[in-house]
Parts: sequence; C-alpha cells; structure tokens
Amino acid sequence: MSSRKMSRNRRQKGRKTTNLRNNSPDQLLNQAAGSTPRLSEDLAASERRPSDKLPRSEKHAPTKNSVWLYGIHAVTAALTNPHRRPVRLIATASAASNLPKVSIDVEILNRSAIDDILPFGAVHQGLALLTSELASRRIEDIAKDADSQKRTVLVVLDQVTDPQNIGATLRSAAAFGAHAVIVPDRNTPDATGAMAKAASGALETIPLIRPSNLVRSLHTLKSKGFWIIGLDMEAPISLPDADLPDRCVLALGAEGRGLRRLTRETCDMMVRVPMTGQIESLNVSASAAVSLYEWGRTGGPPGG
Repeated sequence: MSSRKMSRNRRQKGRKTTNLRNNSPDQLLNQAAGSTPRLSEDLAASERRPSDKLPRSEKHAPTKNSVWLYGIHAVTAALTNPHRRPVRLIATASAASNLPKVSIDVEILNRSAIDDILPFGAVHQGLALLTSELASRRIEDIAKDADSQKRTVLVVLDQVTDPQNIGATLRSAAAFGAHAVIVPDRNTPDATGAMAKAASGALETIPLIRPSNLVRSLHTLKSKGFWIIGLDMEAPISLPDADLPDRCVLALGAEGRGLRRLTRETCDMMVRVPMTGQIESLNVSASAAVSLYEWGRTGGPPGG
C-alpha cells in the first residue's frame, strides 16, 4: 500500500474516533445497537400505534373515561346502575352462573387470564367489568337535594389518601343514610377498582363529590343551613353529648394527621368519639360509621 493511502486511512480512523468521543451517551447506545435515533423514534411510535394484533385485554385497557371494577358486589351494583356504560364483562364460568340477567355479553375466562388483565393483587372473585366512569356532581346539587329532606347528613374526608378507607366510608355512608361523601379533588385517589371493591356496591348509590376547594365548599354548605361538625380525638365535647343538627356535615381527617388547619377553622363544633383508652385512635372509616350511627340515633332516621 502506498504511503498516501496509509496516511488517508489513518486520518479517517482518527476522524471516527474523534466523533465517538463527541457523541452523547444516547447516540453511543444507538450506534452500538446498530440503529439511529430516528429509527428508535420510529420503533417507539410503532409500539404506540394501535394494532389489530394486540391481545384483546390491551384493546380494552382503561381509557381516561373508563375503569375496571372487580368483585361480585361492585360489579353487580355497577351493572344495575343506569348511569354506567358497560364496555366489557369478564368472568369465570362459576361467577358467570350467578350473575343476574345483564345487557352485555359475558366473556368466560379462567382466573389467571383475569389476573393478567386487572391490576396486580386485585381480589376479583372471578368477575370484572370495564365500564364508564360516573359523572361528577356539584356541592350545589347536594345542597339542593337537602331541601326536600327533613334531615340530611354528609361526610367529609380530609387528607384521606387510601382508596380502601374511602371505599369503606362509602359503605358506612350507605348503611347509615348519608347523602354524599365529599373529598378534596387534590391528592385523593380516583374511584378505581380498589375503592369500588371496598365500597361493596356503595359507590353506585352514594355520590362521591370532589370539589377543587374543600373549604370553599364547606362555606357553601354553611350558607345553605348545614353545620360542620369536626371529629378530633382531643376535642372537649364527646360525640354522645353533642347536639347534632338536622343538616349536618361530619368532617373527618386521616388517622394521625387529622383535619387540616383551614378545614378545622371552618368547623362549627369539634367533637370526639369516646373510647376506653386502650387504643389511641380509630380508623377513619370506623369513626365515620360510629358518627353516622350517633347522628341517626339522636335525631331519628334521615330523609323525609
């Protein structure tokens, strides 16, 4: 080989080494994989693009306005709720045999196939429903409904972030005649399958109101004749000794953290659930159940 060719080859190799040094880590990875950044983008786009070859479970994955519900009580209650729009119903053969007559075809799957579709750890009891989310309601709607009632009680959950606690409170609300459960929209979990399962069907009958400003909503309720009763284990008044009003909002905070300062300052009265002292506090859903029972016991049944 001539000296000129050898010199040109050395210059080309040197230029290649210099380019590699100047490349970013992402470019180096793309070159090592034998692809260019543009090709990687095309591949990523093709993975996001809908395809008829996708498994059916992926085709029916929840969208922004749909949710998977699971468990016998949650699903059967949703199927009878005219405000729900069912999309897909899956069940084991055993669970399907116990379903009431429904307007949607039942897809029979084994348990492992249902496990693969639902979130990890979902206790589905062999039954799941992909359905539309429920339409939201406003505080003003709830206050207007109270005009036709002799007695109305609402539950507020402040700083409660566990969907199972919210679901259990919805269940207590349904059991003791509460008209709605109110939660701040920020930092409150969505009404997904875990919440619906814990609510055991109550999510379909008890409105879950999510105002953007909880304190402002409490003031709206106060202007409509409601009294805000806050629950706190250090409150001076015991719940059985309190004169609970006919238009009552029971405000409960998360275990440990309690009510936020502004929420507490909005309350007309603070009361405590009397306990033996063997434990420091009750779970928020248990406190809600006790408070709702006491409100109903002291003033008679809710409603008109």
